[in-house]
Amino acid sequence: MTKLKELFSDTLVYGVSSVLSRFIGYLLVPLHTGVFSESQYGVITLIFSAIALFNVLFTMGMESAYIRYAKDREKAGSFFKTLQLFLLGSSGILVVLIWLAEPAIAPIIGLETGDPILWIMLGILFFDTIAVVPFAELRLVRKSISFAVIKTGNVLINLGLNFYLILGLNYGIEAVFISNVVASLLTAIATWAVTISLFTGSWNTAFLKKALMFGLPFVPAGFGHVINELIDRFFLKSMDPETVQQLYGPDYTPDDIVGIYGACYKLAVFMLLIVQMFRMAWQPFFMRQSEEESAPVTFSQTFSFFNIAAAGVFLSVALFTEQIVSIKVPILDFYLVDEKFWEGLGIVPVLLMAYWFQGWYINFSAGIFISESTKRLPQITLIGAGITIVANLVLIPYFGMMGSAFATLASYGFMAMLIYYYSTNAFQVPYKLVSGFGVMLISAGAYYLKPYFLEIGYNEWIVSGLLFLSGMSAVVGLTYYSVLRIRD
Repeated sequence: MTKLKELFSDTLVYGVSSVLSRFIGYLLVPLHTGVFSESQYGVITLIFSAIALFNVLFTMGMESAYIRYAKDREKAGSFFKTLQLFLLGSSGILVVLIWLAEPAIAPIIGLETGDPILWIMLGILFFDTIAVVPFAELRLVRKSISFAVIKTGNVLINLGLNFYLILGLNYGIEAVFISNVVASLLTAIATWAVTISLFTGSWNTAFLKKALMFGLPFVPAGFGHVINELIDRFFLKSMDPETVQQLYGPDYTPDDIVGIYGACYKLAVFMLLIVQMFRMAWQPFFMRQSEEESAPVTFSQTFSFFNIAAAGVFLSVALFTEQIVSIKVPILDFYLVDEKFWEGLGIVPVLLMAYWFQGWYINFSAGIFISESTKRLPQITLIGAGITIVANLVLIPYFGMMGSAFATLASYGFMAMLIYYYSTNAFQVPYKLVSGFGVMLISAGAYYLKPYFLEIGYNEWIVSGLLFLSGMSAVVGLTYYSVLRIRD
């Protein structure tokens, strides 16, 4: 349990910064949905989707490679300098290549050829990339406070500039990207400043080859993850306008649907937040603990406790979605998500469950990393990407946004089970999988019971509150029983 407390401590620090950052950043949602139209918000959604896609190519898996090999602190300086110089050069080359391909890329993300937003997008990619290894170093040596301060500063700068440029200077959607690139630049400077002592190492070609061998499998794997998470926006944009009108009425266009989907997708960020803050602490933790005799039991207990946290988030957001979006932001007098975007609220519980499965994927990834079987990652994620693409093509014409949400759920669920199979074969861990599915089933059941109680005429707040309490009680009881069966 001592080791779990260490993991919890790191997760809490990363989590507080992530929660704060996401909470502050989420204030941009009422601003953007209140000021911009559905179609304008759709363009913002597509551009950030493209940034996420290109980011995988820019970073080349070097974050994971650094965490894997820089545990050897005597060589950490050499490893750090080698990867930083490599990423500086490779990022510069990629910026030029994307600029040359601008005529083909711009229309896909809703921009005109020559639009300066594309250049700003490239700046965001470049500055984010050169901060990747410094952030990995902070995580590896457990400088979680420095990590948290820099991450939070990034969001505060981004937030402040958004409000100033949009409300003060009446900028359009370009304000969103100007704010982001300035925040990314200052973040890169800050991360370099706190890790500059490591830049005294020497170039190490042998290590670079080793790092690329380890990290490059993360590129197709990363593309697979981005496809799973973001490709649906591009499928929705390409919907037949007649299909959109049949599903949503004559007042909507494909661009509107992308914007609505993107805004409602933001509500699933609460589950994604739990998953991301866990991932940041989990990967360095399981690499440190991998040679301990008690590691399998520790990893199994971690999985069980993760499910309690995920269930709490699922029930909190799914049962109170309407109340959450109707919160009025002080001073701005905007809803948390503007009313014109509420058409897509039905996708929220489905996406929460999808991100829950992503959390399972991260839990089960320990065996893949420990056994250095990262070649499995591209196989798993590309299969998941294939499921996402096929499911979107099949479901969107009939179910629109809901079809995309279920495609994401199917993909993440299948990927979680596939990595579980490979991981436990490589590194035996007694995961309580049946208990995990039981926790999911209890949570989903509590949500789907809500409409039946409302039909009887009970107050919605009381129904949601009682379902939350009863659902969490059942989840904690099941998990407690399951963990007791794991011998410590």
